[in-house]
Amino acid sequence: MKLAVVLFNLGGPDGPEAVEPFLRNLFGDPAILSVPALIRKPLARLIASRRAPIAREIYAKIGGRSPILEETEAQARALEKALGEDETRVFIAMRCWKPFSDEAARAVKQWGADHIVLLPLYPQFSTTTSASSLTDWGRASRDAGLEAPQSRICCYPRLPGFIQALAGLTRETMAKTRPDVSYRVLLSAHGLPERIVAKGDPYRWQVEQTAAALVEELGIKDWTVCYQSRVGPLKWIGPGTDAEIGRAGADGKGVIVVPISFVSEHSETLVELDIDYGELAREAGVRDYLRVPTVSTRPEFIAGLAQLVRHSLAQPVTNMSGARECPAQHRACGFVKG
Repeated sequence: MKLAVVLFNLGGPDGPEAVEPFLRNLFGDPAILSVPALIRKPLARLIASRRAPIAREIYAKIGGRSPILEETEAQARALEKALGEDETRVFIAMRCWKPFSDEAARAVKQWGADHIVLLPLYPQFSTTTSASSLTDWGRASRDAGLEAPQSRICCYPRLPGFIQALAGLTRETMAKTRPDVSYRVLLSAHGLPERIVAKGDPYRWQVEQTAAALVEELGIKDWTVCYQSRVGPLKWIGPGTDAEIGRAGADGKGVIVVPISFVSEHSETLVELDIDYGELAREAGVRDYLRVPTVSTRPEFIAGLAQLVRHSLAQPVTNMSGARECPAQHRACGFVKG
């Protein structure tokens, strides 16, 4: 059997000239701006044009471009190796910049896959990330005329390989701590507007599941879940990572930041966490500031993804347990067969 695995991620601009169109694609996504299309498209253009200068300054701090494609390509090759079959190929489909789902679907079609596994690189399911990518893939898949059976992995917030990879990286970072400093661990995830969660999005609940599993694995006592990357005027879920850094400084603590919703390095980790929040920590009097790397191609994480792929072959939609895990109030749970 020729098995195609499609990895989904957000994508990022590959140069300064790509920043504004990347932002247009981001804000033009109906999962991000839930307004009628006639309003959404011009509004997305307006937001992108206004935010592009700020975003270019952000990317300029890491060479003018996002490294997320190279990071995802490395994960794809590592996953191919972990699956260990000659007739397995891993493809990449980005939501907001190249390569898009259309390109990936055509490549899968040309290769002649007998079965397709859809694997979002978002451990925690959200309508704004995994669901948006899978919806766009459905359109691209139909346009490409793909007829092979497809199965999808909705989420893996407590996947042992993911948690073990995070725990291993955190322990390695803890080995760099100063003996004269008491540290607080900040488990930082990408934020989300409260109104999206209120509509039944399970993202926050799943982030808390990841946090609980990691805390149990590490046995830490002084920790908190917090959220970063807030943009726009809407009220977002909290507490904010920046606010928690300030609180740690006021408490005379050092800080260890663990990115628990990102699986690769990009602007939110390399700029927001490392540069912006590092400076904030110094200004807030944080005694020491350390950041745990993302799981990237950590062997435990890749092995966990391979386990999910193999498990998914027997059913149309799966997660770690093979059954719906989200509480009933999370109507947008990704574990929906069909």
